[in-house]
Amino acid sequence: MVLHFLRIFFMLVVLGLTIPLVLKQETGQRDFGYMAVRMLMPAGLAFVLILVDIFWKHKRLRGLSGLFFGVLAGVVLAYAINRVLDLGLSLYPTLVDPDTAQIVISLVDAALIFLCVTIVMQTKDDFRFIIPYVEFARHAKGARPLLLDTSVIIDGRVADVAETGVLTGEVVVPRFILNELQSIADSSDKLKRNRGRRGLDVLAKMRASAKIDVRILDAPAAAEEAADTDAKLVALAKHLDGWIVTNDYNLNKVAQLRGVDVININDLANSLKPVVLPGETLTVRIVKPGEEPGQGVGYLDDGTMVVAEQGRDRIGKEVTLSVTSVLQTSAGKMIFGRIDADKTFARRPDQT
Repeated sequence: MVLHFLRIFFMLVVLGLTIPLVLKQETGQRDFGYMAVRMLMPAGLAFVLILVDIFWKHKRLRGLSGLFFGVLAGVVLAYAINRVLDLGLSLYPTLVDPDTAQIVISLVDAALIFLCVTIVMQTKDDFRFIIPYVEFARHAKGARPLLLDTSVIIDGRVADVAETGVLTGEVVVPRFILNELQSIADSSDKLKRNRGRRGLDVLAKMRASAKIDVRILDAPAAAEEAADTDAKLVALAKHLDGWIVTNDYNLNKVAQLRGVDVININDLANSLKPVVLPGETLTVRIVKPGEEPGQGVGYLDDGTMVVAEQGRDRIGKEVTLSVTSVLQTSAGKMIFGRIDADKTFARRPDQT
């Protein structure tokens, strides 16, 4: 509501400044069509500026501050160069034609401003600009960025976790990860193509969310020179001092060896599962035989694997187990138990 009020106020201010100025300047015979054009042109430009503000959804303070400081540096540098050129022309007035000199000075000014802006925009990840002061440091203030790898994007659970507001840092998707997703989505293999398209859908969902700040980042040259995607991601995480979010076991280990912090989605999901202690009982449906003789395998509602000793002959039926041990790994949790004969056979016939 406040933004709408500011936009309307801005338009009224532009009209209030333009109309008296045009009426004051048109003192002779007035051409009302010409006057209307002169009045409406500033209002039209103001309206276009308001539309840009409305449709430019994902504004970046870092990008805007980088643009501001780039223009400021360019203007200061251009002013200094202009003073030197003016001094040279005053000493040697016949050296260059005044009109040509003015054109050259204007081109130099434009080139300096352009170069300053492009240099600042391309290096804003190395020199973080924080208003109202400039922080020349690689470590960002506040929450550290979260770098997503291909597997965790395709998995999709990270989008649901981010929607809860737990992940407070900026979510960064490197350009090479996006390119890998696109190549998977364009694969001739149907399964890979579906996985790639799912990953792109997850990214689109995250970018559309108001609770998640997602940024597509071009990796610096040091990261791009790495041998493979995992090495590039680890190098970029070290460069940004960020976290890698993944469910890839091998990437998890490599990142830890390189001193990069990792958030493993599988570990996060396992930590949120209900705790089952040895000696407790649970009910599960046996769906397939296990690897060892006599074992049956079932799954809880959250996907946890349950191995029932002497449960092979109970496939397709629900049994009550007494938990004997719980094995926790990065790949998931496994529960081992023995069939509680008293409780299992005490169930009604339609339940067995």
